[in-house]
Amino acid sequence: MKLGVSAMPFPAPVRVKTVLPRESGDPGVFCPRTHTDDTDRPWMRVRGAHGFFARAGARTIVGASPDGPGRRVRVGPCPSVDKQKAWVPAFAGKSGSVAVFFVASAALAACAVGPAFKRPASGLPSGWSASAQASAARTGVTTAEPEAQAWWAGFQDPELSSLVERTFAANLDLKQSVERIAEARAARQIAAAGLWPQLSGNFGYTATQLSETTPTGAVFTSLGTTVHIPGFPSVAFPNPYSQYQLGFNAAWEVDLFGRVRRGLEAAKADERTAAEASQDLKLSLAAEAAQIYFDLRGAQLRRAVSVQEIAAVRELSDLARQRRAAGLSSEADVANAEAQALTVEAGLPALDRQVTQDVNALSRLIGREPDALRAELEAARPLPAAPPAIPIGLPSDLARRRPDVREAEARLHAAVARVGVAQAQLYPTLTLGGPFGFQSQGVDKLTDWASRFYSLGPTISVPIFEGGRLKASVRLQDAQAKEAALAYRSAVLAAMHDVEGALAAFTADNDARTTLQRTVERNREARDLARDRYDSGLGSFIEVLDAERSLLQNELSLAQSAQAAAIDLAALYKALGGGWPT
Repeated sequence: MKLGVSAMPFPAPVRVKTVLPRESGDPGVFCPRTHTDDTDRPWMRVRGAHGFFARAGARTIVGASPDGPGRRVRVGPCPSVDKQKAWVPAFAGKSGSVAVFFVASAALAACAVGPAFKRPASGLPSGWSASAQASAARTGVTTAEPEAQAWWAGFQDPELSSLVERTFAANLDLKQSVERIAEARAARQIAAAGLWPQLSGNFGYTATQLSETTPTGAVFTSLGTTVHIPGFPSVAFPNPYSQYQLGFNAAWEVDLFGRVRRGLEAAKADERTAAEASQDLKLSLAAEAAQIYFDLRGAQLRRAVSVQEIAAVRELSDLARQRRAAGLSSEADVANAEAQALTVEAGLPALDRQVTQDVNALSRLIGREPDALRAELEAARPLPAAPPAIPIGLPSDLARRRPDVREAEARLHAAVARVGVAQAQLYPTLTLGGPFGFQSQGVDKLTDWASRFYSLGPTISVPIFEGGRLKASVRLQDAQAKEAALAYRSAVLAAMHDVEGALAAFTADNDARTTLQRTVERNREARDLARDRYDSGLGSFIEVLDAERSLLQNELSLAQSAQAAAIDLAALYKALGGGWPT
């Protein structure tokens, strides 16, 4: 349903003062309904003839009092707005009703239905669990605040730092996330444009021929080109005739119930969501680049250990041949040595495949073709050493540091704002404006003041029947807001579990590495003793091969545990929201 009101000139504004009670609680917004009575209801006293006033921070919207100043006006509750007084025009006489309409529109524009967003409490504990604290005590992890630096720089590996920086600069997925931020920013600008009047210009020409077999066309034809009426100017009724038009169309939707403002609030939250999602992807890419790099160096380390073992077993095989030639050993010793060397050599292709996969994965991260980094990464280098101290802060800092938690919070904010958008659609909309321009049969008189036309005034659109669509939309947005709230809680809980799990994994692999280091030292002592016994004729060749086999297995396990500890540490930094701002 639409209601039209003719436009009238406004007199100068005057300021009115009021005394307006406030109440606790805000069950809803029902601004349009006003009544006048003398009961003890929310009221205000209007000073000024037939004026209108809305007091910010109060819960009432007030219309003019036709009975004169001092009349109490009861109104429905209105949501709080910025605490300021309004400048409003006052009217006298018959224009008072129109004054009420326009000033009420301006005052109601301060209302915004829907729930106000409040940042949710993270619910994170003030300290880590007992098991996490025990793990931290064995691994150099502290609860100090992380330093403002890139965490990967703590490994002091220039190649790793270069790979991470190149990933940030060239990764295609990250570039897509940046474009999504630009999309969200443009959407926010589109939403903000709804707060402003819309103005468009037009110019047109129309040639019209009326049918002479219709009543209108027959009248025009019978009257001829010009009609002379005594005492009046000559009037032309050409058929066909031309019409030129130059004009403007202006329209402004008064945001009575905050639909546009809530939409802008949601768009701003969407922009923040896109920015946090990009930061989360950046964090994930840094951790992924570091983990792949550690896997590459670990595979190269295991390959180097295997090659050294093959050389050692080949040396034993040559010694067994010499002893067999001297009649001091059997052919079985030679065969066993050759078999062990071939067994170790059979594992090399798998390690080479792992190196190739890691090189290609790193190439893809920086937006390059497969094998693009082969020459750069082919030379084996040791695994980077972990930093001596690993500050992880406190659990309560996770909601601030982790971009995925901040992203979930922004999504919740957007969902809550859209509840207000849906609720505002239940209320009337007011649009001000209309066309203004010039029309003429000829271009020469197109801009004459007599050629002007306009149609200005407000239009109110009231939803009457939508088949339940609007209320269902409110329920939909409300359910989505509740879902977003649960998603936020899930993100916070996942953050806590990620840190605890990564810390446990790092501690376990670090402990295993420490134990394997001592084991390898013992294995080397046992191998040397076995070889000395074999050389002196006191031990068998099988003892030597067993010692070599045990040493190889534990050296490979040590390399694997060192690689796993480095990968776990990268996962821990990621779980902590690492990639501290530089």
